[in-house]
Amino acid sequence: MSNKNVDDYLTEGLYGTRLPKEQERIQFLGTLRERIVLALTIGQVMSDSGISKLEEAISENPNAKLLINGHVPYRFLKAEKALANKYNIPYTTITNKETDTDIGAVLTYDHAIDKENIFIEDEKSDDNKEKIADQDEQHTFLNKVKKWFGS
Repeated sequence: MSNKNVDDYLTEGLYGTRLPKEQERIQFLGTLRERIVLALTIGQVMSDSGISKLEEAISENPNAKLLINGHVPYRFLKAEKALANKYNIPYTTITNKETDTDIGAVLTYDHAIDKENIFIEDEKSDDNKEKIADQDEQHTFLNKVKKWFGS
């Protein structure tokens, strides 16, 4: 028999039984990292930058399911839901107001697959980063003031 005291029973009754790797489950929309085929950040979901990789992963893993972050506005999730319907895989929208994660969508199994690389690297080149930095520099407040006074 276990050595639970009254406090353990009260805590369990109020908050439910503790799950192993609870922080990992919070981060990955209720699943464990070892079960994930592909994870997209909220930014990748909103910009559709990972949609081709997601389609490739879905076509290679037809028995997986898609978990979608419910905090992402609906209009940004149309492409992901359309892919799930196209390949006939189930998807679930996960909304947990008590937790916060930067993960926007996860393609996962119910069992461990231990895939090493589950994230998509951003495909921005160094040239694009330099152009963005130059544009930001041109639009600084100080430069605008200088233009006003002709200095």
